[in-house]
Amino acid sequence: MAQAPFATRDEVDFVVIGSGAAGGIMAKELSEAGFSVVVLEQGPHLKGPDFKHDEWAYTQNEELTWGRRKGHPQTFRRYEHEKAEIVDGSALTYAHNVGGSSVHFSGNFWRLRPIDFMERSVLGPISGTNFADWPITYEELEPYYTKVDWEIGVSGQMGPWDPPRSKDYPCPAMPVKSSGVLMERAAKKLGWTAYPAPVAILSKAHNGRPPCIHCGFCNGFGCEVSAKSSSMAAMIPLALASGNCELRTLCTVSRINTDASGRANEVLYWEADGTEQAQRTKAVVLSANGAESARLLLLSASPQFPDGLGNSSGMVGKNLMFNGSSRVAGLFPEPINAHKSIPTTRVIHDFYSIDPSLGFYGGGGIDSRSLTAGRPMAAALQNPVFASSNWGSEWKQNLMREFTHTCSFNGHCTSLPLSTNNVTLDPEVKDKWGRPALRTTFMNHPDDFKTMEFFMERSVELMEAAGALEIVASYNKTGQTGGVHLLGTCRMGNDPDSSVVDKYNRSHDVPNLYMVDGGSLVTSGRGQPTMTIMALAFRAADHIKQAARKLEI
Repeated sequence: MAQAPFATRDEVDFVVIGSGAAGGIMAKELSEAGFSVVVLEQGPHLKGPDFKHDEWAYTQNEELTWGRRKGHPQTFRRYEHEKAEIVDGSALTYAHNVGGSSVHFSGNFWRLRPIDFMERSVLGPISGTNFADWPITYEELEPYYTKVDWEIGVSGQMGPWDPPRSKDYPCPAMPVKSSGVLMERAAKKLGWTAYPAPVAILSKAHNGRPPCIHCGFCNGFGCEVSAKSSSMAAMIPLALASGNCELRTLCTVSRINTDASGRANEVLYWEADGTEQAQRTKAVVLSANGAESARLLLLSASPQFPDGLGNSSGMVGKNLMFNGSSRVAGLFPEPINAHKSIPTTRVIHDFYSIDPSLGFYGGGGIDSRSLTAGRPMAAALQNPVFASSNWGSEWKQNLMREFTHTCSFNGHCTSLPLSTNNVTLDPEVKDKWGRPALRTTFMNHPDDFKTMEFFMERSVELMEAAGALEIVASYNKTGQTGGVHLLGTCRMGNDPDSSVVDKYNRSHDVPNLYMVDGGSLVTSGRGQPTMTIMALAFRAADHIKQAARKLEI
């Protein structure tokens, strides 16, 4: 069915702002249900043949993740009493293209587990934080996790390490690579379990898309064969095929307007040439990501909503969580070639929840990867980890050995929600459109540091058991200065005084406004949030369709 364009002054059923992990699902679900949908995306519509294995283009020229060079500066500070400084690149990193960061993610797809949704009740309060239970349970979200498995496309192996599942994976687990074999053998020596990592990368043809070709360029790159299950590859084509969805690219939203009754009725945006447009709509779905969604709500302040749209709780932009991390690099006598194939094929979740008797909150997983996500240029620029020389023939020999004879066991763990960790509008720095730049304020909670150290220590044990000749271990001891998991800034909850959206991602303040992206997460999970973001999107879409048909939106 041909795509039908809509006039800006004609009222469409929905405007979806952002086409990433959640926005692509919302566009597909609503348009296939027969609603008229306009999707506004500030980046281009890149497809498989447009992607390349060009590290310089993506890491230096910001062709996927825009920053200061592209007219999108960001600022960062540790504490709210400090003046934020412009950062080189971005503190809040995300892709600007159809499909958002689901295009360049590594594809690790861990489900949350039942404990994630009720930790506050189990463990009690944590001083200085906004630690809280979710307003939903794992059992409520499980059918939508399964929908992600089958409609988005996930490869894995069902087993006792999984949380409860209603259906097996649609695709078998990806073939294990040598770094995964090392981890699995080491885990057995320690009495732990390394199991096939579930990934949003196809191991076999599924839903009309081909399997992975094992090119080694996943993390930070788009997939040229569409084997990686981005919303660009899996959802947007279905939305456009419905005939009810119009995708407008290179469109940057400036604000959401409301009518006299306080309902969203218009979305203002710039086209690529600076032309201002305003699309009238019956409802808005904001899926711009955990940073951009918060900024847009704050930019949409008005006499009706003086603190920002949907922000009567004062929680918009607060509770920013990145997920903690650690890295332990190991040098081996034999070639490992961890740069080949997908980023990771084995994961350990023996420490999904750390024993509370240790005196701090946390948990997560450990997976096996290459030192530089398989990127040779990155390996050269960071200098050899296991050598003192950084010049001449010795440096070249060390670099060659290190790229092929190393792997890393990486910890991915929790991050606590704090009001003082937030995204706000910078009062001085502007972007290319004249909007206040994103300002990040972030300092890890003491428990975050202890958790990262814990996972580093467990990874060292793994490396020793794996037989590494040399080991270099690290975590960010002075605090994280940015991240790619942008969570918690529009958290869901039952209490309008302490949350931004309800359990269906609907604004407490504006009945026809939904915020559906990583910002709605109440806790950070254990390091891989995209699958949960997608499951929440499918769930929110079901609620929206029912509410729209009852004329409640």
